[in-house]
Order: sequence, then structure tokens, then C-alpha cells
Amino acid sequence: MNFETGTFALGEARCPAESTQEIIARDKIPAPEWARSESYRYLGSEDVSKDRYIDPEFQKREFERLWTRTWQMACREEHIPEVGDYYVYDIGPYSFIVTRVAENEIKAHFNACLHRGTKLKPSNTAGSASEIKCPFHGWTWNLDGTNKNIPCQWDFGHVDKERMRLPEAKVETLGGFVFINMDPNAPTLAEYFGPEIMKHFAAWRLEDRYIYLHVQKSYPANWKLTVEAFQEAYHVADTHPQVAPANGDVNSQYDVYGEHVNRFISTLGVVSPNLYGQYSEQDIVDNFTMGDSSALGGAKPQLKEGERARQVMADMFRSMFEQAANTDLSHVSDTELLDTYSYTMFPNLYVFPGISLPMLYRFRPDARDHRRCIYEVMFMRPIPKDGPRPETAEVEILDDDQSFAEAEGMDPGFGKILDQDTDNLYAQQEGLEASAKPGITLANYQEIRIRHFEAAVDKYMAMEPFKPEW
Repeated sequence: MNFETGTFALGEARCPAESTQEIIARDKIPAPEWARSESYRYLGSEDVSKDRYIDPEFQKREFERLWTRTWQMACREEHIPEVGDYYVYDIGPYSFIVTRVAENEIKAHFNACLHRGTKLKPSNTAGSASEIKCPFHGWTWNLDGTNKNIPCQWDFGHVDKERMRLPEAKVETLGGFVFINMDPNAPTLAEYFGPEIMKHFAAWRLEDRYIYLHVQKSYPANWKLTVEAFQEAYHVADTHPQVAPANGDVNSQYDVYGEHVNRFISTLGVVSPNLYGQYSEQDIVDNFTMGDSSALGGAKPQLKEGERARQVMADMFRSMFEQAANTDLSHVSDTELLDTYSYTMFPNLYVFPGISLPMLYRFRPDARDHRRCIYEVMFMRPIPKDGPRPETAEVEILDDDQSFAEAEGMDPGFGKILDQDTDNLYAQQEGLEASAKPGITLANYQEIRIRHFEAAVDKYMAMEPFKPEW
């Protein structure tokens, strides 16, 4: 900082309030190393061109350059636990049958018959089979992709059955996720995410969780706008004012890792710096427990003199989650129980590894309309130590006019928050198309994740078109 002028160098300014790390440092049970780290870097202040959001040709080029070269979460291992189980993953014009071929082997076959191109399995389906058979003429493949049968083989003397193997994408697993990449020369998943993030994944042990609620809805905006709507807490005060009295929004922490991962940490149980002096510690708890839903199970705690709302909430969360999951959480830090840890794994996966809000977001472009995308929310719970493993939730697909709060099992309060973001996205898509300004202007710190994300987009868009091998 230049103390004579009171100005900061670009990228150095922060909210003039206690920082996220200062809040976390006062917790009773300390945070793990991965939560205490910081990794911000200044990436420039130039506007980002709006063409990437409104030009249909830009999305067409993304399908040729970006989606063919990036690691994408196709499903969870729990979706295909047994040999023969499959899960269909669609991304734009591409489609894959992700299949467990053997106990410790998973393949992702391009979902198209090599005869006349018929889709072998319908979109949004999963199941189990001993073979992969085309519904049109009956060409059949083994689970490993080798050709099993060509009806009327006598009429295909010109066809080499060995060559008629189903093409496949690269597959790797991490933390219970199944990732695919169409580029056979792509870096490994560890190289793609980087060593720091691999340490984070190891600490989270997400392979010990399962999806208990999965909701999908189409959004009226470009997929990148939708991804970016959730990459900052700067919008909380005006878009989600109901949560600001118990949420540290503008003093959230933002980090970037390598080229493909970024995150924020947004604290709970503290008042927004925008509202300092307007709410007491009791008010913070009261705000969090009011309304038609409560993460504290309907409890209305009364604070004793000198108690901090954040600590009372952490203690209550710990007790409630221990009972619900029948597990000991005495070793789990307060911040993991309370706070929002949001990681974007480029290009289209969000991981929320905390205890109170263990979720996944996945975003996919609509292949037929650059102004629309598919948005999925998946909620996770720890796998119980005793008893049978719970069933993995099937996806519930909402209509455009349905509220997220209507989804069976969705917390109504959280559903309202998602609906508020939907309204913003519709207005943002139309506003960008109407705007005379050729780009969007970003904050240097609070919106660094957006700049980092778009830098990765630019990296792939600068490459030559890539087509999967045949």
C-alpha cells in the first residue's frame, strides 16, 4: 500500500474488515492445513470480451477446442458399482457410455454405433448390461468395446471386425469421481489439477460419501455465465439479502491454483461487513434459524453473555451431524462444519467439500442453443459405517418454470437461493446482448475466479480444432 495516497497496488486491496483466515483462527477446533492456505495472484484488470457469452460461433468453437481436451466429471463410481453397470454422460454433441468393464476397470465408449451412427444408449440413462447392442440393426459389442456380433456378417466382407472396436475416451478416477478426456495425449488428472489440489482431495476423502439428492434444471443463459454466477460472494448483499446477516460475504477469501482450479471460502456465523454494527451475536443466530427451514434442525438457541454465534452454531452442527451420520466428528474443525468451501474444477465441476454443505455442481452447454445450459446440483452424505450402503439418488429433472424448492428433498431456503440466481442469469444474458459495452468489468480480488476461469477458456480457444481419433 502507498500510505501517502491511501491507495493499493492493483490486486492488493481487501475488504477493510477481519479476514477469512482471522475469523477461522479464532475457532475452538482449528482448521486443517488445506483450509488455512491462501493462493491469490493478480491476473490483470482488463475487461473480458462479451462475445464469448453471446456469439453462437464461439460455443461451436468451444466444442471443437475446449470440451475435446479437458477432464470432465462424467459420473461417480457409485453410479456404476458392479461389472456391467453403465452411466450415460452427454456433453454438447458428444455422448459417452461410462461402463464398469471389470472390478477395477472403467471405460468411456463414444455412444454411437459404428454401423450407421445410431445412439447406443439414450441420454440421461443408467443401467446394467452384459453387452452393448444397437437398437436399430443389432450390431453388438462386448463391455470392453470389442465387436461381438455383426448381423448378416456375410454382407460385410469388407469390414474388419477388429477395427470395429468402439472408440473410447481416457478415464481416471479420483475421490470417487470418474473423469473422462477425449484427448489421448491429455495430461494426467494429477498434472491437470496440480499437486496442491491432489493433497486437498486426499484430505477430503470424498470417496466415503454418496449422492442422496440430484436435481437438474435448464438455465436461460450461456454455460459460462452460469458457472461464473457462483464464483463470488460479492452478489450476496443484493441477490441474497436474507443470508447477509449471518454470512461473511465481502470478506470471503479467493484462491487460484495452476490453470484449472480456483476456490473461495465464505464464512458462516459472522455478520457481513456491509452490516457491521446493525446486528448482535444473538441476531446472527436468530437470522440463521428463522424461516421455513433451518440447518440447525429447528433449534432456536439463546446465547449466553460473551458467547459467539459462530462457535455456538459450530457446536450445534457437530452434535446434529454426529447423530445424523452416527459418526464421531470431534476431530473435524469448526470451519469444515460451518463454512462454504467452493472449488471450481475447470471446465464444469464445482466441489463443496465441507460437512454442512457437501455438494457438487455440474454445468453443461446446450448443444442447440448457446443461450441455455444444463445445471445440476448433487448433495452428498457420509456413507454410514453400519448397515447397508444407501442407494444413490436418481436425477430429478425440473421444468423451466419450476422452483428448485419444488424438488423432492430440497431445503426450501436453499431452493430459494438458487431461484434468485436463476433470475439474475436471465437478466444478465439479455443485458449483455443489449449492451453497447463490448466487455464485462471484474473486481481484482472478489471476481478473480471469473478472470482465472476465462483465462483457461482462452487457453483452449487459442488451440487448433481437435477431433477424436478413429
